[in-house]
Amino acid sequence: MSKKVIIIVSSIVGLILIGAAAYLYLSLQKQKKEKADLEQLAAMDKREMENEYSQFALQYDELKRSIRNDSLMQRLTEEENKTKDLLAELRQTKSNDAAEISRLKRELATVRAVLRSYIIQVDSLNRLNENLTRENQQVKARYNEATSQISSLTSEKQNLSDQVAIASQLDATGVSLVPQNKRGKTAKKTKDIKQFVVNFTITKNITAKTGNRHIYVRVTQPNNSVVGQSGTTKFESSSVGYSAVKVIEYTGQETRQTVYIPVSEFLSAGTYHVYIITDGNLIGSGSLTLNK
Repeated sequence: MSKKVIIIVSSIVGLILIGAAAYLYLSLQKQKKEKADLEQLAAMDKREMENEYSQFALQYDELKRSIRNDSLMQRLTEEENKTKDLLAELRQTKSNDAAEISRLKRELATVRAVLRSYIIQVDSLNRLNENLTRENQQVKARYNEATSQISSLTSEKQNLSDQVAIASQLDATGVSLVPQNKRGKTAKKTKDIKQFVVNFTITKNITAKTGNRHIYVRVTQPNNSVVGQSGTTKFESSSVGYSAVKVIEYTGQETRQTVYIPVSEFLSAGTYHVYIITDGNLIGSGSLTLNK
């Protein structure tokens, strides 16, 4: 073999090695970015949960200030301490600990429901006191006393209105993500998926505002890209892409919802996540792992 041939072969091998190294470097950078994006979303989810736990603990403290019932005061204190303990657990939990975060999210839904029930109880007690005060207005001395109490109750009622605003956030439970093929059957392979069907239930909440509500559904691939992105919506202090939006008429009662998301892009194997967002808040989520 001549020296010229050896030089040519060496050059070709060198170019191949350089190309392979460049490909490996770019792949590594892409993986790092995808991991960072997933970690950022998980951190945002955890931060929102911490804020809610903190707000609920404050609401219990406000409720205690508006009542004089010792038995109810004790129960509110117990629930307040439980909420603070859960908040402490959440702060010590890493955002990538999916199992623990999921458990604390379920606990958060329970805390929210319990808080709503106590807000209703306290509001009922205040209304009962107001009615009893009005019945005693026939006596002038008691009438003057009742006037003062009514003024105080008005202020307390305003505080309760502010508390209800926090407790009135909607909840989405039973969130499922179902892949379907062109015949409307459950797809077994990613290449056969023509649409995703998202099912969830908006739970009963008598403290929530009724009327038309925009429900945004965000489905993400394993690389965190949004499936069939059709726009963006507010989420906390920023905005995120969503796959579909559905306008529902919420009456305060439980309602089952289904949203269809057409698929036109290539889908890779891995874990897919679905997020339900309304009024800038994450109200429910789910996931599904698909094989190639």
